[in-house]
Amino acid sequence: MRIDHFETDALMDVAARPPLVMVEGRGSWLTDHAGRRYLDFVQGWAVNSLGHCPAQIAAALAAQAQRLISPSPAFFNDAAIELSRRLAALSGLSRVFLASSGAEANEGAIKLARKWGALHRDGAFEIITFAGAFHGRTLATMSASGKAGWNGNGRRAAPSPLPAPAGGGREATGGEHVGLFEPKVPGFPKARLNDLDSVQALVGPSTVAVMLEPIQGEAGVVPATTEFLRSLRALCDQHGLLLILDEVQTGVGRTGTLFACEQAGVAPDVMTLGKGLGGGVPLAALLAKQEVSCFAHGDQGGTYCGNPLMAAVGNAVLDAVAQPEFLAGVVERGAHLQRHLQRLTSRHGLAGERGRGLLRALDLGRPIGAAVVEAARGLQPEGLLLNSPREHLLRFMPALNVPFEDIDRAAAQLDGLLAKMG
Repeated sequence: MRIDHFETDALMDVAARPPLVMVEGRGSWLTDHAGRRYLDFVQGWAVNSLGHCPAQIAAALAAQAQRLISPSPAFFNDAAIELSRRLAALSGLSRVFLASSGAEANEGAIKLARKWGALHRDGAFEIITFAGAFHGRTLATMSASGKAGWNGNGRRAAPSPLPAPAGGGREATGGEHVGLFEPKVPGFPKARLNDLDSVQALVGPSTVAVMLEPIQGEAGVVPATTEFLRSLRALCDQHGLLLILDEVQTGVGRTGTLFACEQAGVAPDVMTLGKGLGGGVPLAALLAKQEVSCFAHGDQGGTYCGNPLMAAVGNAVLDAVAQPEFLAGVVERGAHLQRHLQRLTSRHGLAGERGRGLLRALDLGRPIGAAVVEAARGLQPEGLLLNSPREHLLRFMPALNVPFEDIDRAAAQLDGLLAKMG
């Protein structure tokens, strides 16, 4: 594909992308190669916690790049030490491994649980995960996920009548794949979210852990209830299992508290972070209690893991997001967005909205999500960027410091669009 003077053919075709090249971002706004602006309520799938190109991240990158970029993980560096210390203090989980992506952090959590099971539970290796879950795109994290179309015997299902939603959802390959990359990694029996009996039925002598997202993002912003999370904690304690919380999307302030599990009063044994932790750069973290941290030298690592350039950005993000007044602002902005979505629901006869903080979904009540995403992007004079993780849903993941007027503007754009679509 040629877009103006950009030739895209060298890029491996792994996603359906519109014929746009983004060249600049500031706050809530992206600008493409033609100079057209878009109000961005996707923000890299909840990655840009402080918006596009925030001054504090640019300054942290510039200052650190002048001093030390990557001494290799064979040596300590001061930025990684500081970030790990702060994450441990904030989470109550005293051991931290810094990684480059949420999938990498989740892969590490799976390895850690299996190593712990080998040492302390007679080789137990099964990790109970959940239908609808999404933990990443490595082979093990795909196996742990409960994403529709990722299980089966390798058959290819019929193509969907709808185009792939921009930025997530249906596989962008002309149809759903069933049983991708078989054989999958075994050992991930699937329970049902908010159904404790379905979890209990899977616990056996080979079980070592339960792993879940506090809110299933790719499934359409589906929260685990407070009662369910507390019951899982009690169940894990009863059977001597690890509770692993994947807070890659929900962590670092997204739901209005630093970690979503705080709202349920639940402390995990292992937690993963990503996305918003780096504020736009590749940074993630695997956190664990000291008694669970059983990796031996050589068990876990990575060329770029804990590099000071990314760690410096993580520290800059925490400087902002970990402040009580900032988190209070997330709650206030989330409530403001919620009120708009509730008004849209009433005005257009939609099925409702849900979510916490600035991770929210609007249920359209019919399978028009992809059409809404495409039409919103084409709005004049300025486009609106949205995400449809399911054919009947829109997901909203604006910057955590999104201006109130940008929330108002996005709601007005969507209101007009829905009125035209009928």
